[in-house]
Amino acid sequence: QSRLVESGGGLVQPGGSLRLSCAASGFTFNYYAIGWFRRTPGKEREAVSCISSSGSKLTYADSVKGRFTISRDNAKNTAYLQMNSLKPEDTAVYYCAATPYVSAQGLCLPENEYDYWGQGTQVTVSS
Repeated sequence: QSRLVESGGGLVQPGGSLRLSCAASGFTFNYYAIGWFRRTPGKEREAVSCISSSGSKLTYADSVKGRFTISRDNAKNTAYLQMNSLKPEDTAVYYCAATPYVSAQGLCLPENEYDYWGQGTQVTVSS
């Protein structure tokens, strides 16, 4: 059974850091690009950051550039999202997703292009 499992969410004060993990199983992880998405109540889910299958191409939403870092370890079938200098507006449920499709620029693809989704992990930034 193919699945993605996120972990690492929690409550953090503004300016703090968290590292999210996305563990994959049941499919050939290094064939898939990974995207991190987030959704806040009342808003549509948005792409936060994406990484190509090899890890050579990265992309970030403008709202997180310079604060978040996406990475992956294909030997461990795991992707990561390091989040620094967190702000209250980063509060959301964060999801990872996997797609076999390729964006030449490493951009995040539309959600319907992703085959697998995790269950989500809550990140709350509050004092």
